[in-house]
Amino acid sequence: MKQTWRWFGPADLASIDDVVQAGAEGIVTALHHVPNGVVWTPEEIAKRQELVRHRKDGSPSGLEWDVIESLPVSEDIKKQKGAWREHVANYKMSLHNVAAAGIEVICYNFMPVLDWTRTALRWQLPNGGSCMRFDINDFAAFDIHILERPGAEGDYTNAITDEAARRFSALDEAGKKQLARNVTMGLPGSTESMTLDDVRSHLGEYGQISADQLRQHFVDFLSEVVPVAEDLGLRLCCHPDDPPFALLGLPRIMSTAADYSRILDAVDSPANGMTLCSGSLGARPDNDLPAIMDQFGPKVHFIHLRNVKRDTADLVGSFFEAEHLGGDTDMVALIAAITSEERRRKAEGRADWQIPMRPDHGQDILDDLNRRSQPGYPTIGRLKGLAELRGVMTALEHSQFGLR
Repeated sequence: MKQTWRWFGPADLASIDDVVQAGAEGIVTALHHVPNGVVWTPEEIAKRQELVRHRKDGSPSGLEWDVIESLPVSEDIKKQKGAWREHVANYKMSLHNVAAAGIEVICYNFMPVLDWTRTALRWQLPNGGSCMRFDINDFAAFDIHILERPGAEGDYTNAITDEAARRFSALDEAGKKQLARNVTMGLPGSTESMTLDDVRSHLGEYGQISADQLRQHFVDFLSEVVPVAEDLGLRLCCHPDDPPFALLGLPRIMSTAADYSRILDAVDSPANGMTLCSGSLGARPDNDLPAIMDQFGPKVHFIHLRNVKRDTADLVGSFFEAEHLGGDTDMVALIAAITSEERRRKAEGRADWQIPMRPDHGQDILDDLNRRSQPGYPTIGRLKGLAELRGVMTALEHSQFGLR
């Protein structure tokens, strides 16, 4: 795997110099300041590439912008309302511009309203560190009592609604506002966040959209952009739902292997692929990550390696961001499956045999606790994760003891 590092641009507390010292081989970033649905211009793409290529003193970093994460799909496209056709046209133009700049891998998602969702961004760990957490009871408290979504109670068990009511009653005004901010934070690095009224407005526009309808909207979008990507030599890769189950009464359609099969089969192309995120998919106990890698290996274009620890075996439940080798996913078995796929690609002569990977998320430890970086993206926590993953990779690739 090519070891990459997610960088949020000039405002990121981790500098390009830091990434070089971490030993990463490439950069994952995006034009977070460009509003969703707007064209990424050659000028803005070039500016970001130049920042990636240089250290603070102006010397070459040796790094390139290898993966875009994310080129967002607008809510209008997902709903097929408003300016969605214009946004699709703009997406195609952005693809032309990133291809001209030499970037080939584009990660995105198709989650309605709320993309990446957590209820706690700095949850206290027994060792004094912190991490992100999704608690289904806290989310229900937000949904039922803060957002006040009509009919929300019916989407939860009696035990969850009772606990949600108890937790809500224990919150002061500051606690209620913090929970709402955590849930509606939006994609990491994005300048776009939602108010409660924004969420309510989107929910009203989605109406009673079914999983089949949302899936058809996704296929319609891919039918437009995938041929363009294939002609340009690009690889689109959809990130799984996070968490991988329905929220706010809306379906999520990229949560399981069956979901990916439907979409990848509906628009069958080398340009239509998967971002395998072991943390997102791993939040469901019925997702077998090594088996998913074996099944979709030829179309896995990008990998996020992280781990979560689930509270229960429920399909819809609570979890927290664990150490990279310490959660419910067998990370060694997953990396072995990835290594096997790379060997198969190399023997096949594929130019993209080496799959870009980044250590995803991380626990806040040591000086991370004082830096207050982008939630989920501490410098030291991710470096620790990368070191652990690198050790597994090195062992599995060893000529005497490994799988080579």
